[in-house]
Formats: sequence, C-alpha cells, structure tokens
Amino acid sequence: MTPEEEQNFQDEILILSKLDHPNILKLYEVYSDDKRYYIVTELCKGGELFDEIAKKGVYSEKQAAGIIKQILLAVSYFHEMGIVHRDIKPENVLIDKEQNNCLKIIDFGNSVKKGDNELLTTTHGTSYYIAPEVLKKQYNERCDVWSVGVILYILLSGKPPFDGKDDQAICEEVKKG
Repeated sequence: MTPEEEQNFQDEILILSKLDHPNILKLYEVYSDDKRYYIVTELCKGGELFDEIAKKGVYSEKQAAGIIKQILLAVSYFHEMGIVHRDIKPENVLIDKEQNNCLKIIDFGNSVKKGDNELLTTTHGTSYYIAPEVLKKQYNERCDVWSVGVILYILLSGKPPFDGKDDQAICEEVKKG
C-alpha cells in the first residue's frame, strides 16, 4: 500500500471499530504481519443486496419498506456519531440469512468523520447513487440519504432513476435530476 492507502485503511478500521449496530458489519479484530492485514468480522451468509435485487427485480412497497428501514436505522446511527459513509449502494449491503435476513452496511473505505455544520468537498461515491451536492463538492451527511432514496427507487421500479452510457453521463443526469 502507498502511504495514502495505508492511512485510508487505518481510518476505515478506526471508524468501523467505533460502530456497534445490528445493521452494520461488526469488526472483531485486526491483525497484521510484515506483508498483510487480517480483518476479522462477523460472517454474513446471504450475499449482497445487489445480487438479491438482480434476482428478484421489483419489490412490493412492503418489502422495500422493510429493506429501507434497516438501512436507514444504520445510517441514522452513524450520522449521529458524525460519520458520513459516502458510498451507500446495494453492493455495500450484506444480507445475513442466519439472522432473519438482517441487513448489514459494509465498506466504510470512503467514510469520514465530520464536524457539526462542516461541508465536505471531495467527491466520493458511485455514479448511480451519488448525490448532486457531492458532484458540486459542497455536501454533508445527507448525501447518504440521497443514496438510500436511489436504492428505494430501484427496489420499487427495477431500474436506477438516472442512467447513461458511462459514469460521466450518469453524473450529468444526476446533476439535472
């Protein structure tokens, strides 16, 4: 890892180690040797929400509400702690089939701890789920709520609200929308 990648990794581990919520992947321990880091987390047998959406297609309002409720519980929790995820998407939500299909937010690699009334200015996220404010480089934790709204739209319609031939085209549609 480069020094910057090393720092980003350490930041992600620090954030994840402070989170304790049923809808966030639990970090148990981190070990390292001269060549590698070893991360011990809870095991989620069920795959990504993305794969379930791809299989099922469209969800009923009741099913979508159950999914979004779990995601929003986690988002509310880490927002209360001053953490902004900045990459909420179905690929970053695991399903724990052994815990009654409990959803777990993962991948805090783009996350940041934010102060009250602080605006963030670096662009992070995935084009389909990125908030317009992030593209304008003046945003706060509400960017995560936008991403959850996009997930809800996809659950109910089976397709993303903004589309395009590449990331740049999608981002242009997000700015217009």
